[in-house]
Amino acid sequence: MRVLLSARIDTEAGNQAIADGSLGKRIQSIVERVHPEAAYFAAFEGDRTCLLVFDMQDSSQLPPIAEPFFELGAKVAVRPVMNLDDLRTGLASL
Repeated sequence: MRVLLSARIDTEAGNQAIADGSLGKRIQSIVERVHPEAAYFAAFEGDRTCLLVFDMQDSSQLPPIAEPFFELGAKVAVRPVMNLDDLRTGLASL
């Protein structure tokens, strides 16, 4: 299932991870694990935010994906999403 993971990283924890050089390594490790079809990074309401769209085959994948973000004090949300083709397919079945 295609999902959107958003992770809003705690500012102090993010600052520390930048200072010790671990933030980029953590993000790279997550990206290599999930192979997202899209990855975006932005400031959202004052927080460093990571947005990843990827295929989650099984819910058991969530803990190892989310834990590195939790270690940064991040607020993590995961929700199912569709692209335009998925929406068309769904609407055609109504």
